[in-house]
Amino acid sequence: MTIHGEKGKMNNAGTTKLRDIAGVIRSKNAGPNQITFDIIFNHEEEFEKACESGSFTGENVAKTYGIDEGKILGIYFYSPANSIKITILREVSSGSMMDTDVYGAQQHAPLLDMEINYE
Repeated sequence: MTIHGEKGKMNNAGTTKLRDIAGVIRSKNAGPNQITFDIIFNHEEEFEKACESGSFTGENVAKTYGIDEGKILGIYFYSPANSIKITILREVSSGSMMDTDVYGAQQHAPLLDMEINYE
């Protein structure tokens, strides 16, 4: 049976969307040329499964955002807060003429649908 959109439920492939297991997924500026993403899990078990899933790699994040892997500055796992932080280079500087999100607060949407190997 395939179940979609229920918290913590897996689909047939043994994966789930990040939005179904994370309590908070947000983005913000990390200086004028970087954006950072915070993924915070409500439960240690969900955090550990996400960390062990192999889903949080430079290659996978780059694919999720359609950018070169070299633009991924870091992926950090912080167990005391059950959280993962990802920092990337911005495509354009914050506040520049081509910037559409000066605070970087609307850049987390692609992470919502990121598939997590959750077995």
